[in-house]
Amino acid sequence: MDYLRKKNLVETLRERIARDDPTFLVCVGLQILSENSEESPGCKGLGVISAVPCVRFPPAVRVPQQAWNVVTADNGCKFLKTGNAYFSNSYCLRSIPLGWRAATSEHGVLFVSALERGKVLATQFHPELSGSYGLALMKSWIISSLGLHVPPTPSPFYANAEAVKRQRISVGREMLHRVIPCLDVRDGRVVKGVKFSGLQDAGDPVQLALEYERQGADEIVMLDITATNEKRQAAMETVSALSACLSIPLTVGGGVRSLEDAKTLLQAGADKVAINTAAVRHPELLKELSTYCGSNCVVIAIDAVQIWSEPPEWEVVISAGKEKTGIDVVEWARTAVQMGAGEILLTSFDRDGTKSGYDLKLLQAVSSAVNVPVIASGGASSAEHMVDALKAGADAVLAASIFHYGEMSVEELKRILGKSVPVRIPVSYEDARDPWSPKREHQTTQCVIPSIDLINGHAVQLVGGDPEKLKIDAGDPTPIAHRFRLAGEIAVI
Repeated sequence: MDYLRKKNLVETLRERIARDDPTFLVCVGLQILSENSEESPGCKGLGVISAVPCVRFPPAVRVPQQAWNVVTADNGCKFLKTGNAYFSNSYCLRSIPLGWRAATSEHGVLFVSALERGKVLATQFHPELSGSYGLALMKSWIISSLGLHVPPTPSPFYANAEAVKRQRISVGREMLHRVIPCLDVRDGRVVKGVKFSGLQDAGDPVQLALEYERQGADEIVMLDITATNEKRQAAMETVSALSACLSIPLTVGGGVRSLEDAKTLLQAGADKVAINTAAVRHPELLKELSTYCGSNCVVIAIDAVQIWSEPPEWEVVISAGKEKTGIDVVEWARTAVQMGAGEILLTSFDRDGTKSGYDLKLLQAVSSAVNVPVIASGGASSAEHMVDALKAGADAVLAASIFHYGEMSVEELKRILGKSVPVRIPVSYEDARDPWSPKREHQTTQCVIPSIDLINGHAVQLVGGDPEKLKIDAGDPTPIAHRFRLAGEIAVI
């Protein structure tokens, strides 16, 4: 709100919403509609919604909510449909304001996940990170509110809405557990080894990430595994290419040593930043990061080795496992959360790449000590390993080898997991449908078709169409084409 006031946009926004001009507000955008919030006492919001304050989730659940959740829309909603969307929030509206249609979700309590009135749409979730569900919602709003025609996207959206509603009933107040493929990247290629050594090539990061999203992955983690030891930032070109193609969250780690490093990653397209070695050496960096971008964007990556004692204890290792610290893992997890970390990526260094299963005692110890989401990492080779980790207290499971080498697809895995724990329903091409697309018969429509100009395989922009007057060389056209996919059709010249 301070930024909006500084830019003299507060009254402009109020007037725009009052006139029912097409307006789309996301995440905090929904919250600022309220008059006040527990997150910033004394700071006035837009006041479009009165008598409905924005409040923090109860302490009994993980905060922030970093998860996919079931969104259930009112029958009278024009834009909103029932489906699964990605949330990253600590505060919410607990009741539906008068005069608005709404969708609701549960995270310990029932809360408002989206509001619509006329041409105004506000979502607590991130549609841009909610896969085909989010893309379809944005298409629906564009078509209806702006009077444009956007051709149907060829990809599926979600399975039958009744199945999603049944899923919400079965999930109750549990969140949907995430399945996260991990891309360990070195020199622009995905690699995989055992305990961070003996690395072997596993493929192109963009191609793998796109395939995993298609299969139903809930998030992608990219770790530049040599950046810290080489004292450099993560590969920005790879981060930008991944961000341009994905419509699910992207977490990036490796070589983050300062607030400026984190800013660069976020500006390149990362949704969250993972930090490990630098945070151990300078814990105050976590506070700087959370102050700048919010705790929901800060992931503390903890690599743990077991100290053979009874009961078991674990020590933090840094610099890709090359340096022991003498710091207790559980105590460090507590400290990191107090300093501002909103999520923990917990890797058993002893199990990494061994396919022997996650360290369940480690997961139990850390997840019971903190109130933020915990991602289990290191050792998975089967659905049973992942079920065990989730039942041990993990909120999400991360794996690499099982996916990279074709042992099991994300979709196959989630269909097995779904029999034991709540997960987002994978979408199959056979039974998916686009619930937003109206039926059109013998109808002529006008549409906008984006164009990509190519010279020698590179996407380019020319001055006056003259090949001798090159203005921009954008390189690989594939990420650009994926960015344009919302249009439904692309011209390549």
